[in-house]
Amino acid sequence: MGVLDRFDLTGQVAIVTGAGTGLGRAFAHSLADAGCDIVGVGRRPEPIEAVGEEIRARGRRYLGLGGTDVTDSVQVNAMVERAVAEMGRVHILVNNAGGGGAGRGKTFVELTDEDWHTGIDTNLTSAFFCSRAIVPHMLEQGGGRIINISSVWGYRGGNNNFMYTISKGGILQLTKSLAMTYARANIRATCISPGIFPTRDDPDRAAALAQTLPGGRPGLPTELGPLAVFLASPASDYMSGQAIIMDGGIAPAGVTPAGVVPRAEG
Repeated sequence: MGVLDRFDLTGQVAIVTGAGTGLGRAFAHSLADAGCDIVGVGRRPEPIEAVGEEIRARGRRYLGLGGTDVTDSVQVNAMVERAVAEMGRVHILVNNAGGGGAGRGKTFVELTDEDWHTGIDTNLTSAFFCSRAIVPHMLEQGGGRIINISSVWGYRGGNNNFMYTISKGGILQLTKSLAMTYARANIRATCISPGIFPTRDDPDRAAALAQTLPGGRPGLPTELGPLAVFLASPASDYMSGQAIIMDGGIAPAGVTPAGVVPRAEG
């Protein structure tokens, strides 16, 4: 077996939450390019179906589950049951759905209970629900991969940016706990922590961000996809509980651009 063969995902099935736009779409594309069939999950049906056309054009099977709210455990459980029933098996879960819009523009003391629960549920509770729903299936089939998406903001505080940083820090701990608990069951849990990856075509914003970043530019969603392939593949068989930062040098340089708050995707 050659080294590149260890990245082959032919015959595997991945659930990608927040698959309709942005980073989720990039993850779905890259996994499909590596041979994986995709279950695309998101709130809005239209983007989920649009991604489905792109996945099928690559010769892969696709199940679109638009209209799914991954902060609702009943909907999550139904989503996983349908994915397993229609695709046969699910080998990979990418917990990508999330966003940073809750409480935008408010100071700490102005945040409401609803702001708090919305922010935490969108990023952290959703990943918990999806992982909890898929683990019994992975145990039954003898293993699987859970790839959580955190952020460099999960490692540091934020200026009037509370729920996002707290929830993304929680994702790091969820990853470690899943890895420790299920290591001997062949379930690998890992995490990707992106820096700034604008997902909307906004040249002015990208140019402004470039002035603050060590590499002189923000990241491209297509640069994250291959990392997900690595973590989903046999090439990372001995890796679990780890979080990989891909941020162009932001964290090592101690840089946090002021006023940057990630937006909801998917």
